[in-house]
Amino acid sequence: MHQTTPPRAIDTLLAKYGESHLNHTNELIHFVCVPVIVFTLLGIVWWVHPLAAVAVCVAALVYYFRLSRPFAAGMLVMTLLMLGLLRALPPAAVLPMSIAIFVLAWIGQFIGHMIEGKKPSFLDDLRFLLIGPLFVLSFLYRRLHVAY
Repeated sequence: MHQTTPPRAIDTLLAKYGESHLNHTNELIHFVCVPVIVFTLLGIVWWVHPLAAVAVCVAALVYYFRLSRPFAAGMLVMTLLMLGLLRALPPAAVLPMSIAIFVLAWIGQFIGHMIEGKKPSFLDDLRFLLIGPLFVLSFLYRRLHVAY
């Protein structure tokens, strides 16, 4: 009798997320908008307090680490770059820039889903708000032949 290994949680989550991201145009929109949304959301939290933004990042990284260490490493690099950019921006510019771009990026996301003809995954499961960045990162990892 042959036993099969159950799928890892990360594989299941990416597959489920991918079900509503099959259209190439929608994928391209997500490749741009998802990182922008992450950055601008961090910008909004950064405006409240930089340590709050760091705390949000640490909490997300703990979740990512539980799902996949290679993904957590990639998200750590992305997080550090984003936090570094926020630190370099003029403090008075962070909030208005973040809000404006956040709204535009979400409009892009919803346009992508209109093109796709499917609702965003996070409407069924809020975890998909955290899986979106991994979905984008998974394309880079596959192209670079990085196992996740």
